[in-house]
Amino acid sequence: MAQNYQPFQASMLALGQAPSVIRETFEYGNRRAAEIGRENVFDFSLGNPSVPAPDSVHDTMRRLMDETDSVLLHGYTSAVGAEPVRSAIAADINKRFSAGISAGNIYMTCGAAASLTVTLHAVLCPGDNCIAFAPFFPEYRVFVEAANADLTVVPADLDSFQLNLDAFEKLVNAQTKAVIINTPNNPTGVVFTEANLRKLCDILRAKEAEYGHPIYLIADEPYRELVYDADTVVPYLPNLYDDTFVCYSFSKSLSLPGERIGYIVVSPKMKDSKLVYAAVCGSGRALGFVCAPSMAQRVVADNLGRTGDLSVYRRNRDLLYKALTEYGYRCIYPDGAFYLWVQALEPDANAFCQKARDYELLIVPSDSFGCEGFVRIAYCVTTEMIERSLPAFKKLAEAYGK
Repeated sequence: MAQNYQPFQASMLALGQAPSVIRETFEYGNRRAAEIGRENVFDFSLGNPSVPAPDSVHDTMRRLMDETDSVLLHGYTSAVGAEPVRSAIAADINKRFSAGISAGNIYMTCGAAASLTVTLHAVLCPGDNCIAFAPFFPEYRVFVEAANADLTVVPADLDSFQLNLDAFEKLVNAQTKAVIINTPNNPTGVVFTEANLRKLCDILRAKEAEYGHPIYLIADEPYRELVYDADTVVPYLPNLYDDTFVCYSFSKSLSLPGERIGYIVVSPKMKDSKLVYAAVCGSGRALGFVCAPSMAQRVVADNLGRTGDLSVYRRNRDLLYKALTEYGYRCIYPDGAFYLWVQALEPDANAFCQKARDYELLIVPSDSFGCEGFVRIAYCVTTEMIERSLPAFKKLAEAYGK
């Protein structure tokens, strides 16, 4: 055996032996439910949609099964995705945002995680820098570092949780190749304002001119449709900044997380757009993400513009936000997504979450999101469970003198 032989990659072993705190909390909840009964555990850990997929999704699946040749339905599509599917998605985007997208700008993927990893591997080179704004989805760090690049974290604006652009401008440097943003945001539920985003784009254009190379904006958009107030608008980033990717998933809007279906948009206004798209195709090939699930592609193409019953999430948000605020918690008002971002009642969010387990409340500490002192509560659960959990939240607050 060679002297330096290693049976596996050490970094992959480390990831496998250190699951995310979100998943660890979820698995703890499963063990606890087996011990005391599911009805006695208040599990707010996982962003798993609780609203059923629209009836039209099931209708489409049945029709496809009944009317489509099985070999065609379950066979390979083009590596980049079926052309009719990509054309339908492009037409829907243009109808809503007048973005000038064509099928040739779209690459079908196995959900948002694949969209992000394919995009990052396509554009990041060893030594490049990628920037994310705290708080952010913890897997961003995993995805960026797997692409042999470095992640720089912009500290959170702890008052508004809008993008902290003063800090951002100081952190951009000549090695910065990409910036990831996520709106509506996981974990805060905040929607970044158009003014905030326009200022971000102005900074990026100035930095591109200063350093003489593109800085790609990667818009992670699985929650785009999940907004609850009539005056809340989620700007379409390719219309504000040319060098933009959109990484989209139907997991949340159509309640299809297990089907693993989404897409990447490479803006046609991006510098060398066709070459960048080719790099995306090459990245998908290298990572093994060619030909997204065939039937799922056809299902989403037939259900564009539809969502699950978002009124359930709105009701859950309003119920939980109102109650926790009354109990003395500081809650950041969520414009969208299905998370409530709450300041822990002691400086150590991990200790606070352990204390919450005494009341069978399973919530996620903020540290892995790049921001200390808060917790994430996923309210994509049944309204009835939220109602049953409220006395526990009240007791937890009283334990801290609220």
